[in-house]
Amino acid sequence: MMSAQGQSVPDIASLMQVSADYVRGVIHAFNERGFDALDPKWSGGRPRAISDQVREHICLIAQTSPADWKITAFSTWSLAKLAEHLVGHAVVPAVSRETLRRILREGKVSWQATTTWKSSNDPDFIAKMHRVLALYDTPPADGRVVCVDEFGPLNLMPRKGRAWRPRRSPRRLRATYNRYDGVMHMLAALDLATGKMYYRIRPRKRWREFLALLKTLRARWPGEKLYVVLDNFSPHKHPNVRAWAVDNQVELVFLPTYGSWLNWIESEFAALRYFALNGTDHRSHAEQNAAINAYIRWRNSRAEPKSNFAPDSPIRGWTEYPVLAA
Repeated sequence: MMSAQGQSVPDIASLMQVSADYVRGVIHAFNERGFDALDPKWSGGRPRAISDQVREHICLIAQTSPADWKITAFSTWSLAKLAEHLVGHAVVPAVSRETLRRILREGKVSWQATTTWKSSNDPDFIAKMHRVLALYDTPPADGRVVCVDEFGPLNLMPRKGRAWRPRRSPRRLRATYNRYDGVMHMLAALDLATGKMYYRIRPRKRWREFLALLKTLRARWPGEKLYVVLDNFSPHKHPNVRAWAVDNQVELVFLPTYGSWLNWIESEFAALRYFALNGTDHRSHAEQNAAINAYIRWRNSRAEPKSNFAPDSPIRGWTEYPVLAA
């Protein structure tokens, strides 16, 4: 349009902030093809040098261990080592690390840390798990469900954490090698009906301290039967604890062996550690206990009843204990 109005190529290029050659190319294309020249004809680029089948094969090889290929010099693949392996086995004639990175990303194969899995040797694992899940899903009408566990040990040390900071300027904490003033232990209970947590911090976590916590819970809800979900820590099974529970309408519901992840309070401990302790450097137990108390008070003021425990988890469909975790 500007050319049809009589403007020169240099003037058009200056006004549109493009090169003069680009302006001439547009004018010549319009003169040859008319308005069709305004619709770009994308060529789609050159075809992929690595086929989809080979890309899928690469993703499968990346998920293997070097030991599976009789390679003993290293235990995991780097991109460079994996590329060298693929070329050496004629999977591809050549591949760069960046291309390999894109192939793995498109194949939804990512670099992840190894996690551990502690297998349970409990022959009644499934029955115990279903019992706990049933209490979570449909709490009994004659009482309330309370999850109990110990948190700690609570020692005095700088704790790594995360915080918003200027880029490349992390917050610094002192490094220490000594642990003074001993350790403390937190005994806590999570009431599913209200979502509130109740706790006490003590120098030890014997059956006496645990029984004292149960008595406190019993006094808080008189007349209601308490279903206490807890792990197999030996003080929980002390004869004195069991006898008191029978006489005071408290049913101790033990988790399967190595099944502490079924205890709902564990997720609350993770939040407590993240928000109240990580990134701190308390110099006394009184200071640290005050921080925990402040967090619990803040949390309880916003607590809501707990429901829907792991609704989409594979554990819901277990009919037998898996040998390995999914």
